[in-house]
Amino acid sequence: MSVVKELIRTEENGTISFGNYELSVKSKVSDYEHRGDMYKVKTFSEITKLERNGMFVYESVPGTTVFDLTQENGGMQFAVESNEDAQITVELEADAEYEIYLDGKSIGKMKTNLGGKLSFSIELENALQVAVKIVKL
Repeated sequence: MSVVKELIRTEENGTISFGNYELSVKSKVSDYEHRGDMYKVKTFSEITKLERNGMFVYESVPGTTVFDLTQENGGMQFAVESNEDAQITVELEADAEYEIYLDGKSIGKMKTNLGGKLSFSIELENALQVAVKIVKL
């Protein structure tokens, strides 16, 4: 089990990692600069939420830790862990179709709503880290 003790950080490979599902009280970091964008993270055991430039990016219920988040080619890729199963919502392009992969296996195709939100559940037993890849079709 590992968490991001500083709540958000830039990794050596240029990605960002954020969240700490072990916290019992809400904690946040605002105005974190990464590649010209400003990020804000709120996290604790019940929820983890990330915003970029004031816009929604990621939310999980309950809280999670996310590693190596990248957004490119209209999709998203990251690794996630927690000590229990989670419902994850991300914001992508509105009214578009995506295929979601967990640990390299497709769990199916989904279409975002008019707000661009895409939600899916993920099994995270015993803080097992799961690789998530969301590809625009």
